[in-house]
Amino acid sequence: MKEELAGEKKHIFRGEAALLFAVLINSFGVILMLYSRSGISAISSVPYAFSEVLPSLSLGTWTYIFQGVLVLSLMILRKRFVLSYVFSFAVGFVFGEMLDVHELWIHVLPDAAQWRILYFLASYFLICLGVALSNRCGLPIVPTDLFPREFAKIMNVGYPAVKISFDILCLTVTVGMTGLFLGRLQGIGIGTVLAALTMGKTIGGIGSWLDKRMEFVSLAMEKNQKLYNFSSDRQ
Repeated sequence: MKEELAGEKKHIFRGEAALLFAVLINSFGVILMLYSRSGISAISSVPYAFSEVLPSLSLGTWTYIFQGVLVLSLMILRKRFVLSYVFSFAVGFVFGEMLDVHELWIHVLPDAAQWRILYFLASYFLICLGVALSNRCGLPIVPTDLFPREFAKIMNVGYPAVKISFDILCLTVTVGMTGLFLGRLQGIGIGTVLAALTMGKTIGGIGSWLDKRMEFVSLAMEKNQKLYNFSSDRQ
């Protein structure tokens, strides 16, 4: 079976399309998980906590503020300015705006208990798929997805472990903020905890499946390849 997969020709998928699709399904997945009442996804729990404690700013606005902090943290760890991280923040801005868009219409969906289970399962899969696509698109990605991937590279540790640790840290901050300022846990449910403990491995599994069947190309990749070929020809 492995030999058959190795011999199959991989499908070519545009990185730009993968990134656009990832932003759309991830933003929808975050709001859908919140709507399922099982809790919000871990990576969005911190801006959600801020939006509940300081509601003068929307969830989308707090999301790209949080993402700006993550981008700045990565640059500090790299000890240099990284232009691609700035583009990542721009993608994060679009993601934050899409959160607010999805919040406007999500209430038209049925709200019965049996639907909520389906919403959680769908949102969990959408977020995992979106992150796996983002990690392979070859383009700047949403900072909340970028941070664990780049942190893993900088520290030379496995991505699943970093992703799970990052999610748990986000949940800890959310519990502390909502418990201290609201007097109750807000946005944290069984779905939130389950997602935080398992998403890292699920994303890794989906990523491995994609790697066997798809190859992602983007304008940035093609430009880098041309520069490499030009440099090789001159040598």
